Amino acid sequence: MNVKYLLLASALASQVVMAEDAPKPNPVTEVGLVKIEWQNPKDFRDIKTSNELQSRFENRLFETLTKNINKQAEKILKPGQTLQMTVTNLDLAGDMRPTFGATPGDLRIVKDLYPPRATFSYSISEADKVIVAGDEKITDMSFMYNSHRFNDRPFQYETTLFTDWLQKSIAPKL
Repeated sequence: MNVKYLLLASALASQVVMAEDAPKPNPVTEVGLVKIEWQNPKDFRDIKTSNELQSRFENRLFETLTKNINKQAEKILKPGQTLQMTVTNLDLAGDMRPTFGATPGDLRIVKDLYPPRATFSYSISEADKVIVAGDEKITDMSFMYNSHRFNDRPFQYETTLFTDWLQKSIAPKL
């Protein structure tokens, strides 16, 4: 009788392990003119959270960045144009540091030594025709000294990183 229960328990446990090993689809966020695929976020350099569930933090991060990129894209793109991005790496401003029990979670220390970075490919389309495309690796080394540093919006440094890229690299091409 006990052997049946042990076999049943081990079969259920192996199914749970197999379900966890199944590859998860890449998250995709879409707001207005912008569609972003976040490719293998578990491999990103640093998108760790200090005080919430990692999956919830990632969803909030991806949605916020997509919304903020769309705000800038609406100012730059012409009617009928869309921006598609595939982000392959993201490194948030700052660095996670353990608190060794002083607080319930780690702390993100933001210093100019740890700038925000992103690696991605992009394409701008108009009527199903790609008009601009490329691969980018961007970093904002002066993120602590720009005029937005007193803004307390979530992911302000990363938003500025993408906004500056759109203004300086994409706007002149259109």
